[in-house]
Amino acid sequence: MSASSKDRITCHCLDTTAGRPAKGMRVRLEGPVGAGAAHASPKTFESLTDDDGRVKVWLPYSSETASGEVPVYTLEDVLGDITGPSRWTLRFDTAGYFGEDKTFFPEATIVFRVEEGQHYHIPLLLSPYSYTTYRGS
Repeated sequence: MSASSKDRITCHCLDTTAGRPAKGMRVRLEGPVGAGAAHASPKTFESLTDDDGRVKVWLPYSSETASGEVPVYTLEDVLGDITGPSRWTLRFDTAGYFGEDKTFFPEATIVFRVEEGQHYHIPLLLSPYSYTTYRGS
């Protein structure tokens, strides 16, 4: 994947308290769930927001208790196996970003529907006591 390429599901997080991108926030992408995902087993991806608060490319997630095997799949592999709509979840680690005792929401969770062949950009506007989102372009 070239530097200008990006996955079909991307996100962007803006810290509205500071008035700047939320740099270095851990984000997980989980899916697929739903009728179109019947043959695809659920997968988890993870990334950190870049200097502009964006995640453009996801890496397969390997839990701390994994046996040392590194998962080898891409988001495009998973999306390519899905027919019809599916549900995905973004989990923004707001406690890790603001500090555990400095935010009311330790995690901002967004569940959204994905249609075959579409690109999805999910922006998150975030402060320690509120968040909002919408489907971006």
